Amino acid sequence: MDIAAVDELLTTTRSVRKRLDLTRPVERDVILECVRLAMQAPTASNAQDWRWVVVTDADKRAAIAEIYRSVGAEYLAHAASTTSDPQTRRVYESALGLTETLAKVPVHVIPCLESRFDGADQLVAASAWASIIPAGWSFLLALRSRGLGSVWTTMHLAKEREVGELLGIPATATQAALFPVAHTIGTDFRPASRPPAESITFWNSWGGEH
Repeated sequence: MDIAAVDELLTTTRSVRKRLDLTRPVERDVILECVRLAMQAPTASNAQDWRWVVVTDADKRAAIAEIYRSVGAEYLAHAASTTSDPQTRRVYESALGLTETLAKVPVHVIPCLESRFDGADQLVAASAWASIIPAGWSFLLALRSRGLGSVWTTMHLAKEREVGELLGIPATATQAALFPVAHTIGTDFRPASRPPAESITFWNSWGGEH
C-alpha cells in the first residue's frame, strides 16, 4: 500500500462548494463505482441497510435546492456576518454560496438507512449512524480519488419529509445527508489548518497527560 498516496487522499478530501464544475456532466458509472466502494464500509450487525438516492433530474434538483435555501440561507448569512474567526467565516460564506448554486450541481446523492430510530436510546442511535457515516465518508473519498468533489451537508434534514415526498423516499427510511457531486475545478486541494493532535488527545482519562 502506498502510504503517501493514502495520506494525501485522507488529508486533502475537502468540503468542496465553490470549486464544483457546474457544466461538466458526471457519468452514472462513476457514481456507481463510488457506491460500490462505499458498500465495503462496516455496518451495525451486518445489516447492510444503506440505500443511495441519486438525483440527476434538473427539476428535482431545483426543488431540493429551494428547500435547502429556505432552511439555510438566512442562518448562514447571519453566521457569516457575526463570526470573528476568519476560517470559520470563509466556511459559512462558502456554505451560503452553495444555497445559490446547488440546483446547478449535476448530481445530488442522498445516503439513507432503510429504518428509523427516532427517540431511540444512545446505543441504538449510535449503532445506526455508524452504519451510514463510514459508508458516506468512503463515498466522498472515492469521489476525490476520481477527480470529483462534494461536501457533507445536512441542512435539508430540517425538511426531511418534504424531500422524501419529492423523491419517493418512504417515511420508514432515514436520510443522513445530501452530497452535491461534480467534477472539481482543479485537483490541487491542501490539508486544512488543524490544531496539533497532541492538544486534543487524552491518555487514560479525560484531560489526562497530553
